Amino acid sequence: MAANDGIKTEGPRYRSRDRVRADRTDLLYKDIPEGETLMSIKDLHVVYKTDESETTAVENFSLDVKKGELVSIVGPSGCGKTTILRCIAGLLQPTSGTITMGGKPCTAPGSDRGMVFQDFALFPWRSVKQNVEFGMEVAGVPKAEREERAMRYIKAVGLEDFADSRIYELSGGMKQRVGIARALVMHPAVTLMDEPFGALDAQTRNIMQEQLTRILMHSERTIIFITHSVDEALFLSDRVVILTKRPSTVYKVIDVPWERPRDRASPEFTKLRRDILDYLENQNVMSDDAGIVSRKKPKKGFGLSMFKSKEEPKVSSESATSATDPSLNEKQN
Repeated sequence: MAANDGIKTEGPRYRSRDRVRADRTDLLYKDIPEGETLMSIKDLHVVYKTDESETTAVENFSLDVKKGELVSIVGPSGCGKTTILRCIAGLLQPTSGTITMGGKPCTAPGSDRGMVFQDFALFPWRSVKQNVEFGMEVAGVPKAEREERAMRYIKAVGLEDFADSRIYELSGGMKQRVGIARALVMHPAVTLMDEPFGALDAQTRNIMQEQLTRILMHSERTIIFITHSVDEALFLSDRVVILTKRPSTVYKVIDVPWERPRDRASPEFTKLRRDILDYLENQNVMSDDAGIVSRKKPKKGFGLSMFKSKEEPKVSSESATSATDPSLNEKQN
């Protein structure tokens, strides 16, 4: 039993120090209290250059992310949300500015930041369970523990009946559930989600939001969540960061003060949603349930048409609520 983290370590590749780095990077920051700053982004500036021109995508973006919170970043299409997330992930080097976590620079990809992509990025030749286990395999986690943890998170996203299914057999919504389970099972210090539910139909999107909410209620997670939807941001977030149009910077940060789960029909929810829409209208943009669109007449192919529903196999209500499993309660780890 490792003295520093209480996690069993076995096998020649499986030393406690390596495991904390690769498999439980959240433990690297266990001395930072919940609610204190975990990640700090200062004066981020990103310029895309070609031989003929240069475009400023992000300008003087600054944000402190607190441990244990979900922060949503909302802004007009093309404003630079994904660019910011790629910089945080270490996939793109900013032109200037700094990103630190626990006071240490984040200049390259690392296992302390888990990524959930909109386009899934799964291995189609592997089963659901094998996809979720992949990161733990690389980290050298013993097989028995690897399988137990994978199944815990597969159940959390309502896919226990599909654990042995191949990825190509799944619908888009089910694939995204696999991506979320694969990211969360590794316990990254920060999970980055790039519009993970943006391509899903409305019903599946609501189910996914509710499942993520239940996971948040049973485990301490720090998440940066990119979305076009104000409704989604309010339902999930502790804070909502509103960006300006490109070049993006922080326009407003709004606290969401309610406990989870939340009632979208409550007067408080409706009022804060209206307040955010007012802020967006001051930026000459407006929002609806599906996304943010220009107040002016939208261009062809822009706006609601970007979020047309896709048919998906329905998952049983029993599976959809399975994330209440108390085994997800990891705050004691």
